[in-house]
Amino acid sequence: MNRWLRLTLLGVGPMNSPRFAPAGLLLRYAGYRAAFDAGPGSEPPPGRLDAWLVTDEQWELRSRLRRLAATHGVQVRAGDLELGAVTVRCRPVAHTSHPAHGYRIEAQGLAVVWAPEFWEFPDWAAGAHLMFAEAAAWNRPIRCHGGVGGHASVRTVGEQAARHEVRRLVYAHIGRPTLRAIDAGAKPEVGVQRRGPRSRDRPCPGPLPFHQAHQRSCAVVVTVEAQAGA
Repeated sequence: MNRWLRLTLLGVGPMNSPRFAPAGLLLRYAGYRAAFDAGPGSEPPPGRLDAWLVTDEQWELRSRLRRLAATHGVQVRAGDLELGAVTVRCRPVAHTSHPAHGYRIEAQGLAVVWAPEFWEFPDWAAGAHLMFAEAAAWNRPIRCHGGVGGHASVRTVGEQAARHEVRRLVYAHIGRPTLRAIDAGAKPEVGVQRRGPRSRDRPCPGPLPFHQAHQRSCAVVVTVEAQAGA
């Protein structure tokens, strides 16, 4: 049986991105399949899903996401998950006025974090081998309406990831300020979504270690694979 943990970005944008479908992730391991977030234009490929987990149960697209999940025989929810040797833990993030979450995925010593939206870098991401992170803002944070929470900037996320000893950082929620910076020549390591009509970037061979994350102009490969033990 294939014991590789496969993580595929389904989309890498915010809800109203002009370029990308909503940020989403597909996890596959030993016959299990689980989706994280995603939405219209970034649906998981056809087939059975064991779960569909979300970081914000009050997201504006929640009704459409529920209908998409129903076609796969699951309900959207925030919570923990066990998939054989893979453990998924739902953890809180500071983001807006209502509860929001991220996920720490662990399998036999491997740790991956899915946290596409947050105002403050989550301490529970410390020591992760790979982190898919917030990139809505570039060099200054974006405040939510009413001044409660918002989106941390790429620069702050990069600094905090290094401080928390995250080994590899891939930005996976790419907002308009970050798009403008990339178009002007900035070179963060951004994820590439699964091929679709709204995807314009081309993948580069990877993976890259964390210290090279700001030295490449094109995106990493769509599927990030890591072996979760023999």
